[in-house]
Amino acid sequence: MSSLNLNKVVLCGRLTADPELKQTTSGIAVVSFTLAVNRRYQAKNTDGTQAQQQADFISVVAWRQTAEFISRYFRKGSALCVTGSIQTRSWQDAQGQKRYATEVVADEAMFVDSKNEGGVGGQYTADTYNAPSYSSSPAAAPKFEELKTDDDLPF
Repeated sequence: MSSLNLNKVVLCGRLTADPELKQTTSGIAVVSFTLAVNRRYQAKNTDGTQAQQQADFISVVAWRQTAEFISRYFRKGSALCVTGSIQTRSWQDAQGQKRYATEVVADEAMFVDSKNEGGVGGQYTADTYNAPSYSSSPAAAPKFEELKTDDDLPF
């Protein structure tokens, strides 16, 4: 019998609200947010099938440096790509009812928009959030040596 187990999630969407960084009682950074991710499907109309979109709203939680990165550089409407895993948890509420939650625990978070696009109105820029800035000027581009012939290449 195979013992194959894989729990890997990749989501790219937009934040539905500003992420709010919190601290656990032991001082660990945590941020919870909802990511709106469009899902495409085919709908049958009277004049044939037509592609439609519907948004899914997915709960995500990030810890430590990933949480700090998200809270620092992303705002409501920002495009964000996260990788992580799906986890479920349960607890008893104040009325003694057992409650369940399923959420994505983000291990990594990445920019999707370019610095100039900036999600919603260029919200995360190097000036605003002290992010490193990168120059795209020709002077900053690396210099490459021109190959005269390709006879020495092994392929």
